[in-house]
Amino acid sequence: MKYQDPFEPETFYHIFNHAVGSENLFRTDDNYQYFLKKYAEYTESVWETYAYCLMPNHFHFLIKVKPIHLLQQLPKFSGSTHKFVMQKLSNFLNAYAKACSIKYQRKGALFLDYTRRVAVKEDSYFTTLVNYIHQNPVHHGFCKSLDEWKYSSYQAHTSEKATKLQREYVLNWFGGKAGFERFHKENLAALQDDLEFLS
Repeated sequence: MKYQDPFEPETFYHIFNHAVGSENLFRTDDNYQYFLKKYAEYTESVWETYAYCLMPNHFHFLIKVKPIHLLQQLPKFSGSTHKFVMQKLSNFLNAYAKACSIKYQRKGALFLDYTRRVAVKEDSYFTTLVNYIHQNPVHHGFCKSLDEWKYSSYQAHTSEKATKLQREYVLNWFGGKAGFERFHKENLAALQDDLEFLS
């Protein structure tokens, strides 16, 4: 699978990255919260978020780049959607890595050299990807049920609390909240065979 699809307007992407070596990206609850705060600060102007999962040493997001006419209204838009979105992504990860380096007195890169990105152009891939992203903590043995993991969008999708996620779109995709929950429960077993290579 191609991992470096260029960012284009109004296109869905699976984006994911991993810590360098055996290091963790997140050590405490505060780390997770700070990461999501910076994520919103740097990226919500250029894309919408549909699903995510933060694991101790890696992360996954399902996003959709905003329409070109909205991007063109943003400061410093260069005319290239890909370069502009990549700069926002880079700034976000650099800001988080710098904060970790200061807090933990560490040196060197925190993330792998590039954040992998795959355009989501098939309905079946979107469906499988939402499930895959949410199943990560169960798949890796951090919890036994999806609603136990605080650092994914699963709880936000099944909650009534306000969220910046595109919750209505995702729930409607699965035929409503009940369909969303049922699909996740029924498709855990197929996860390893379907998307082992994305772990």
